[in-house]
Amino acid sequence: MLDEDRVRADTPGVGAGLVFLDSAGSSLPPRIVTDTVIAHLRRESEIGGYRAANERLADLDAVKTAIGELINAFPAAIALSDNATRSWADFFYSVPLRPGDRILISGTDYASNAIAALQRAKATGAVVEQIPNDSSGQIDLDALSAMVDERVKLVSLLHVPTNGGLVNPAAEATRIAHSVGALVLLDACQSMGQLAIDVAELGVDALSATGRKWLRGPRGTGFLYVRPELVESMEPERLDLHSAQWTAPDEYRLAPDARRFEFWEFDVAARLGLGAAVRYLLDLGPENVYAAVAARAAHLRKALPEIPGVTVRDLGLRQSGTVSFTVDGMAAVEVRDRLAEQDITVTVSFASSTLLDMNRRGIDSLVRASPHAFVSFAELDRFVAAVAGLRHE
Repeated sequence: MLDEDRVRADTPGVGAGLVFLDSAGSSLPPRIVTDTVIAHLRRESEIGGYRAANERLADLDAVKTAIGELINAFPAAIALSDNATRSWADFFYSVPLRPGDRILISGTDYASNAIAALQRAKATGAVVEQIPNDSSGQIDLDALSAMVDERVKLVSLLHVPTNGGLVNPAAEATRIAHSVGALVLLDACQSMGQLAIDVAELGVDALSATGRKWLRGPRGTGFLYVRPELVESMEPERLDLHSAQWTAPDEYRLAPDARRFEFWEFDVAARLGLGAAVRYLLDLGPENVYAAVAARAAHLRKALPEIPGVTVRDLGLRQSGTVSFTVDGMAAVEVRDRLAEQDITVTVSFASSTLLDMNRRGIDSLVRASPHAFVSFAELDRFVAAVAGLRHE
């Protein structure tokens, strides 16, 4: 069971009147994360960046070890980067495509992923097709089975969309894609840190994630997992002296593992902070944190629909810690801003981020509340009361 008092005590941002419900955006880090980042920045100011980094080589290596423990992967299969989009794109742009090849994207796919797919299709002659959703809103597995053939080279799966609590059946979709030899790239940006993720069970070829959301790490951090059996056949579009070695005037050799997706220069302090965040989660017991997040989301999904004029917009058979809703007669931005006046933090998801899904549902924007384990149930009730009060002001 989660020690909720410890979690709150470890989070400087709580307990001072703030109700923070934006862990799907950029969460509140635990004190160990900010202390780690600040301490390294101070060390750099004392002895310089190179020497300070050399002092922490073992700790830097341990970041991948911690991530590997969290997702059941070998550290060598993990590449660290400065954000999830960069990680996703590094893999995506490394997949060879030819005219007539097919790229399948999720019906709830994120704008950055869809834009990259359209750009590559334009450049290579490949085509982009949408996987339909079923009546629950998740990926239609029967439709996917009917769609796939040997021309499908890549399937972009979104584990949890940015605009709601839907959890897509990633493992089942991956098995279907693999039946025709297609690669599967899973965007776990919104699921990492709030849902159990085992890359061996999921079977995906690659997975991208960020540090700043449910993992509670610093901004400017992310990582890419690449299936070990696949990584040696992948050549990233961009290389440097870390991802490859210059072996002769006209020759180079790629790094033998996922390091080929990394660059030499990075924010050392932020990366150490990411390691601290993952170790903190492991120390708490990930399953305890995941259960606490789920309980808080369930509390909101029960309470919000009882408010006249409030509609919870989450889809899917399985749902995550992100709760999306609208308030009749009020724009989502107005709801966000009026709650902020009461020191309640939520965010807004716009149709431009998940165009296919939002257009299909006729929604231009919605409010997103995403409570982490450090949020108390009393704070959730304060939020619910504030939402109820909006329509009476």
